[in-house]
Amino acid sequence: MVKELRDKFNAAFTKEKYDAYEAKIEALHPGALDFRNAETPVFIPKDFKEKMLGACEDIIDVITDPKFLSLTDRGIPANVKVPSENSRSEFIVFDFGICENDKGELEPQLIEMQGFPTLYGFQAFHSELTADYAELPDTYSPYLNGYTKETYTALLKEIIVGDLNPENVILLEIFPEQQKTRIDFYCTQQLLGIPIVCLTKLIAEGDKLYYMNNGVKTPVKRIYNRLIFDDLQKQEGLGEVVDLTKPYDVEWVPHPNWFYRISKFTLPFIRNPYVPHTYFLSELKQAPADLENYVLKPLFSFAGMGVVIDVMQEDIDKVTDPENWILQRKVKYADVIKTPDIPAKAEIRLFYFWKKGWPRPKAVHNLARLSKGKMIGTRYNKDKEWVGGNVAFFEK
Repeated sequence: MVKELRDKFNAAFTKEKYDAYEAKIEALHPGALDFRNAETPVFIPKDFKEKMLGACEDIIDVITDPKFLSLTDRGIPANVKVPSENSRSEFIVFDFGICENDKGELEPQLIEMQGFPTLYGFQAFHSELTADYAELPDTYSPYLNGYTKETYTALLKEIIVGDLNPENVILLEIFPEQQKTRIDFYCTQQLLGIPIVCLTKLIAEGDKLYYMNNGVKTPVKRIYNRLIFDDLQKQEGLGEVVDLTKPYDVEWVPHPNWFYRISKFTLPFIRNPYVPHTYFLSELKQAPADLENYVLKPLFSFAGMGVVIDVMQEDIDKVTDPENWILQRKVKYADVIKTPDIPAKAEIRLFYFWKKGWPRPKAVHNLARLSKGKMIGTRYNKDKEWVGGNVAFFEK
């Protein structure tokens, strides 16, 4: 997006440089990088950054409104509603596509948001290695609001661990060693000193939770939640595991209910030029005449599963649970990242942290995803190069 930096990066690119860079990332935790690392970061000019941040502030106005909890209660499926919810999501991510408007201008468009963590640990290391690889000028940074790797890491630790003993704080996932994002779990453990615990290893006694730490039954006082309940319900052969919908004497960071509150479910409540108009299918009296300009999405899915891009009336007619679907105005991703063959599209995921005592969450860091397929994500970009995950560098 910044022509001078793009031209300089592409001119200096060699397969040998990329392989050396990739080797450094792989060396963080050998064998744990299970998603494609793109050949290039994304360079974001100041005005585009400010448009994204401005849109996020409008969304945060909705999230911090006193009515937000009652507004989003029905967005939490009854069978996964967890007790002891707190008043905020400590972690929020906003995904913006780099899009083209009707005038041919580049603009951000919100694709999705989540009251859920992402690759926070991994990106602290990854963005540092990428800045070195890209020979980044000091007028650009992957961090926002003046954060650095040191202050970002300190804030992450303060929110997740706080004044607790790290052995009483766990990163919870299902079969973490099999997850594609497991390199982030290991990086988080490295940064914060907390154990990674599989749900199948969690022990419940009364309202207390425990795990075995080198043979010692250890109390769990806080859970850094990486468990997606939608994913959990698709697992087979789990056996008997702790039912997390029962009340336990434990703190959640973030609480699982926020995964549903801040999600596709929130989109119909937002009005901003950089947030596509979105409707609950159940509240739509008549489909738009220009249905080809909309995308049909299930509320409760992840990684783009179930999305209908080229919507027809019969797709809507087939839906048996319209309260669980949204119709969202389609955006036009821009072929904006120049690569050695065809240009790539890109999404920027902004990281927001919400520390206790803060009236609002703050933008702190990011990741980027590049695609040459119809959608962002590994399954849509097989056998392609200059695609995958990376980081955006913002003009200060």
